[in-house]
Amino acid sequence: MRVLIVEDEPFMAQALVNGLRREAIAADHAPDGQTALEQIASHDYDVVVLDRDLPRVHGDEVCRRITEQHSSVRVLMLTAAASLDDRVDGLRLGADDYLPKPFDFPELVARLHALHRRSGSPPPPVLEWAGVRLDPFRREAYRDGRYLRLTRKEFAVLHVLMSAQGGVVSAETLLEKAWDQHADPFTQAVRVTISTLRRKLGEPALLHTRTGAGYFLGHSS
Repeated sequence: MRVLIVEDEPFMAQALVNGLRREAIAADHAPDGQTALEQIASHDYDVVVLDRDLPRVHGDEVCRRITEQHSSVRVLMLTAAASLDDRVDGLRLGADDYLPKPFDFPELVARLHALHRRSGSPPPPVLEWAGVRLDPFRREAYRDGRYLRLTRKEFAVLHVLMSAQGGVVSAETLLEKAWDQHADPFTQAVRVTISTLRRKLGEPALLHTRTGAGYFLGHSS
């Protein structure tokens, strides 16, 4: 899952980004509404966590444009305004969920996963494919009952591959979904992470490369 945090308070924004990355969620940050719209147009986000009171372009307008132009992107409105009228206004603008400040971080993570499941053709809460079982909420993965000790990035890559259910996933898609906006498109991070993940999955080989196309899980073909 890839999330955009739209928040003009730097400390809050950095805390959210760091916390989500610890949960194996790729997270970017936009400090104002205009930057948010530019990033949403350039990147494939699953959920936008949107502060309502933003500089340059107000959060209400950002929400309206996301609803009109990016229907597959879910919006969680995050704001200090907690009255019933504020919540109703946010939902009428097209927000999918509303979380007033202050909030508990585990609740935010749970709501993000819930929104992600509702977007497009979501994967089931627990993914199973070719003998691998992955639980994104407990951040646990097993192969044939054997626990896999994965780094956050390995877990995120495995999650993307599992969601494809045997389909080929390009390195560009992995970079987009499992890293963030600062990732160098020429980095070897994907190749290195695939290599260590392939080793941890063990034998018989389960993670394969389709030359010129990407990577897939399952029987080689």
